[in-house]
Amino acid sequence: MGKWECTICNYIYDPEKGDPDSKIAPGTAFEDIPNDWVCPICGDDKSMFEKVE
Repeated sequence: MGKWECTICNYIYDPEKGDPDSKIAPGTAFEDIPNDWVCPICGDDKSMFEKVE
């Protein structure tokens, strides 16, 4: 489970932390987040994220 970065605002989704404000539990892999989830900072959709190597 790697981290994913929004290419618009540089928000980092960390699966260890999840996204509690959007009810994404800690330990949730990015691939398992619902497709209608959006970046909590800029509101862009999941397709705007790239895996951080």
